[in-house]
Amino acid sequence: MSPHPTSPRLTALKIFFAGKYDIIIIGAGVAGINAAYRVQKLLPDHTYVIFEARDTVGGTWDLMRYPGVRLDSDMYTFGFTWYPYHGDKLILDGQSLRNYVDNAATEHGIHDHILFNHRVTTANWSSDDHAWTLAATANDEKHRFSARYVIFATGYFDHNEPLPAQIPGLERFQGTVIHPQFWPEDLDHSAKRIAVIGSGATAISLVPKLAETASTVAVIQRSPNYIVSVDLPGATSFLTRFLPTPVAHKLRRLWWLLVTFLGYYASRRWPQYARDYLLSRVRKELPAHVPLQPHFQPTYNVWDQRLLACPNGDYFHSIRGGKVSIETANIQDCTADGLLLDNGKAVGANIIVTATGLKLQIGGGIRLDIDGQICKLSDRFMWNGIMLDGIPNAFFALGYLTSASWTMGVDVTAVAACRLIRHMKRTGSVAALPRLHEWSDLAVRSLWDLNSTYIAAGKGGIPKAGSVGPWRPRTNYLLDYFHAKYGSLTEGLEYVEAG
Repeated sequence: MSPHPTSPRLTALKIFFAGKYDIIIIGAGVAGINAAYRVQKLLPDHTYVIFEARDTVGGTWDLMRYPGVRLDSDMYTFGFTWYPYHGDKLILDGQSLRNYVDNAATEHGIHDHILFNHRVTTANWSSDDHAWTLAATANDEKHRFSARYVIFATGYFDHNEPLPAQIPGLERFQGTVIHPQFWPEDLDHSAKRIAVIGSGATAISLVPKLAETASTVAVIQRSPNYIVSVDLPGATSFLTRFLPTPVAHKLRRLWWLLVTFLGYYASRRWPQYARDYLLSRVRKELPAHVPLQPHFQPTYNVWDQRLLACPNGDYFHSIRGGKVSIETANIQDCTADGLLLDNGKAVGANIIVTATGLKLQIGGGIRLDIDGQICKLSDRFMWNGIMLDGIPNAFFALGYLTSASWTMGVDVTAVAACRLIRHMKRTGSVAALPRLHEWSDLAVRSLWDLNSTYIAAGKGGIPKAGSVGPWRPRTNYLLDYFHAKYGSLTEGLEYVEAG
């Protein structure tokens, strides 16, 4: 997919001298494009602009270019409700997903509102002006813009820096070291010995693709994860043969919403049954020489960490093909041509891939000031999953990581934000900000109920959730969407009236 060559430049010419908007959206990924659509439809009398640091839409799905990059949710619930996905492919590859987002933005006129190659660096709130002032760099120049409201559609991880891999002696390795987040486009990995460190979603999608041309691929993991094979095109593909496309889409979306939701809650309610079921499926996929324990039998319960999906069992197929080996051990040291493990084995490699996770970050690394005081987001509690205590007129688009797809969560945020902005206009309020007040002794919970390594490592970089009231984390899409449309707009929220 090529970026739109004209709309970014023309948009810049149109809005460069304006500078003032009702709403600024930061990020033109899935969350930002969805937020833009909701603003267009629900707030048609409000002006808006999107700042995007890259030169095209897609966000995460434009950044990630490693071999085999793909969605780890079903596309029927990950896709936008307002731009239905009608294909039969349940799990899309990265390129197809970028095209989908780009087409959605094009067909709904969203491209005309995007300033590409504009990286927002600071956002300053003035209680005197009841407005945000944002600084953005473009072509080594700094530009300032202001808005009543800001929607941070910047995702949940650092796009500029991955989670550092703690590998003893890595400096002694004489080969190539790569993090999947910054995969070199010109890398030739054919006939190479590759060591992939990690066992998460990135490794599971990367390994089968590498195995197609590599000499060998060794997966080094400290501990295994639950992996489930997903048949493609999927159990609902027959619907399009008998039903009109719009009806088939709605039924497919409902089916996968229920499968994900019920599967998650059943796994939490009956953990031993879920564990036995998934392990029995894995056992059938493995060749005789690869034991379930220790390589594929996690010590944690299902959904304590994200459940990993491999389309048509491609990960297991690559293992059966003989090129892929699994080592469950810690790395003790590195040599010039490989790794030494604490189980006594040596793994030879020309290339080491550190698929060790993402560095969590909310707000895109943008410095936030409230009346000149630096605001540390990780010190704040999240109100109804959309705003942070003490930060006025700012919304943070975060999705689900467990019981539903990411997009469904960011859509809840967009719908709730638009409703709150409409309410403020109707009541004459110029600012709204969550306040803890009676919840001053609030018990801390995690935004996402996961204990994955990168989640645990990144807790210091993300806001907190509480245990009661509007501070509880979002876990149920249906209830959360209902609350976004009809829930209280006063509990835990303080308004500032004009004048």
